Parts: sequence; structure tokens; C-alpha cells
Amino acid sequence: MTTDGHALIIGAGIAGPTMALALERAGIDVGVFEAYDEPADYAGLFLNTASNGLDALRVIGVEVAERADGFPMPRMVMWSGAGKRLGEVANGVSPADGTVSVCVRRGLLQKTLSDHALDRGIPIHHGKRLDSYDVTDTGVTARFTDGTEASGGILIGADGIQSRTRQLLNPDAPRPRFTGMLSIGGYSRVPDLPPTTGTQHFVFGKRAFFGYLVREDGEIYWFANLHRDHEPTRRELSAVSASQWKQQLIEQFADDMPLIGRIIENATGEIGAYPVHDIPTSPVWHRGPVTLIGDAVHATSPSAGQGASMAIEDAVTLARCLRDIPDITTAFGTYESLRRDRVEKVVAYSKTISNSKAAGPVGRAFRDLMMPIALRLFANSSSHAWMYNHHIDWDAPVAPVPEGSPSG
Repeated sequence: MTTDGHALIIGAGIAGPTMALALERAGIDVGVFEAYDEPADYAGLFLNTASNGLDALRVIGVEVAERADGFPMPRMVMWSGAGKRLGEVANGVSPADGTVSVCVRRGLLQKTLSDHALDRGIPIHHGKRLDSYDVTDTGVTARFTDGTEASGGILIGADGIQSRTRQLLNPDAPRPRFTGMLSIGGYSRVPDLPPTTGTQHFVFGKRAFFGYLVREDGEIYWFANLHRDHEPTRRELSAVSASQWKQQLIEQFADDMPLIGRIIENATGEIGAYPVHDIPTSPVWHRGPVTLIGDAVHATSPSAGQGASMAIEDAVTLARCLRDIPDITTAFGTYESLRRDRVEKVVAYSKTISNSKAAGPVGRAFRDLMMPIALRLFANSSSHAWMYNHHIDWDAPVAPVPEGSPSG
């Protein structure tokens, strides 16, 4: 990498610390700048970290499943709202080393990745909300809303779906698209409900979609997806109390299997709710000494369970490009070429899954009739190999892709 060799990373969620760890392994000096004043130990409830994402972390020497208290879930079982078992599908494709997808609390995953970075001497600066940046003769200078600034050779926007970096990089960038889904979730305990060892369950209800798993200690992770014609604001959602969400959800699932109502009724603590967005495509991934990774450039809905893994793969791929390609523009272009087709395919696939969660009466009957067949034909390990079998060879040199070449 040319310029002064120092990378500025904006955002300390999942993508940011992973990017820092990958660059550190590539021998590139790095600093992380996070908008929030302190780490967010409770953020976004829980998420799936797929086997391909865990594999990408492993190639840069990072193990998170056990340290982040992950719940291994290599299997997913589908049910109709009436309690008919529709089928089972593998949650990922286990590589030779036996890695399986895990469910982790988002806040704990972020903390684990940040702790790994701090253990390697990588600084994470909090209270640094990006305001603007200037391209300089030696790279880029970032200015923060607290009046401070930092300079480096490159700037990497890992600041999520509402990315300030993306807005500055390309003011005409498409805004995140509301998928028509509202995601609500929390934690529960239901007496005598046995653990769902190695399995997560999904229910296609009459009016909404429900997912849950039960850990060995009895704690239940659950979420619901509700269809909405219009996007509610964060303020509107935050005004709804936990007891109000319980009542609304119990009504939504009143005609479905009774277990759902029991799980919701026994919810403990806060219930989180947020509108689900994605970014189908971004025309500009990089310009000059600035580029984007993760949700900042290609956010996917959570239906495919690939959001975190796509960000992790981005980070490892970009670090390899910067390690092996001296020219920044060529390195960024090669990174985009290696990633664009794959991530856009994942976003589209996830959107297709989201659409199946909100079927009408006729659509529900057809779906429940055909899903057992469809799962056997189209949701087997072979059909999903393109997504889960993706492996990044850290030691292999990256060949530059000439500017203007097709991605992929």
C-alpha cells in the first residue's frame, strides 16, 4: 500500500473491528473511530453468524463462536402456523473442520471483536462521529463532530446502513430500501420448554413470521417479522412499551400454534423493534483514498442470516488487496470486482426469503403445500453451496484487476 500506510476505519460495529484485525494481520497500521461515546453492549439483539463468516474470521486468526457465547445451530426446522412440520434445512454447509453457523448476541459479538483488536494493540476511539473528510496529497483527513481530526493514507467506511461515509463519498447514492418488514425480538423463559439443541425453529404464521431457539440453560431467543405497508419511524417504535408489544404480538399470532403466545407472554426485559432495510446495489464503492465495506455499501435483510458474514468477508478480501496491490485505486477496484456480484446475489436472495414471509391466504396454502418439496429440491446443501462454501485463501497473492473490468 502506498501513501503513509495508515488506515482510518469509521465504525466499530462488526465490520470495523474485523477490518482492523485483517489490516493488522496484513501489516498495515490502523485506527478505528466510533461515533458512540462508549461500546454498545446491547445492540440489535442477536444475529446469525454463518459458517462462511466464521471461516473468514479464522483465516485472520480470530475465533469468536465460543468467546461470544455462540449457540451452534446447523439445522433449521420450518413449521406452518397450524403446527405442521414443513421440513428441515441445513443452516450453512459445514467445511472439513466442522464449523457450523452460530447465533450470537450482537452486542457480545461486537465486544468480542473489539477485544480482539485491543489485544493486538489496535486503538478504538469513541465519541468520534464523522462529519467530513478532505483528500490530501498523502491520503485523507477525517474531521469529526467534536472538532478533532485524524489523517491517514486511506479511509474505510464501516459505519453501517446509514453510513455517513457513503453520503460523503457519493451524495447521489441510493437510500436504504424499506423491505416492508418490521423485526421485533427479545428473550424469554418458558418453564419446561426443552432446549432446541443445534436447531432454530421458524414458523410461517397466518399474519406474521416467528423464529425461536432454546438454549441449554432455558433462555429463549425469539423474533417476529410483521408486514408493514409504510415504514414506521424509530421514534414511533421506541414509544411502544414492552407490554404493548407483547399484546400486539399475541394478537398477531392468536391463530397460530399456542407455543408462540407462551414465548411472547414470558418475555423478559426489553423488546427491540426496528424496520428492516437493505441496499440492493451501490453504484460507487470507492473514490480516491476512500472505500466502503459491509452494510455501508450492500446491506442485506437478516432473512438469509448473512449480513455479518458478508461484512467479514469484505474486510478480509479488502485487506488482502491492500496487502498485495501497491496502487490504492487498483486495490480498491480489485476488491470491488471480487465482491460485488457475490454480495448483490446474497441481497437478492435474502429479499426473496423476506417476501415469502408475508403471503396472503391463497399464497399461504400454496406455500405450505409446496414448501416440503421446495426445501428438498432447492434448499439442500448443494443448492446453497455457493453461499456457504466461500473460502478466502489468505496466503494466496491477489492479482490486480484492471480498472473497468467486469466484477466477479
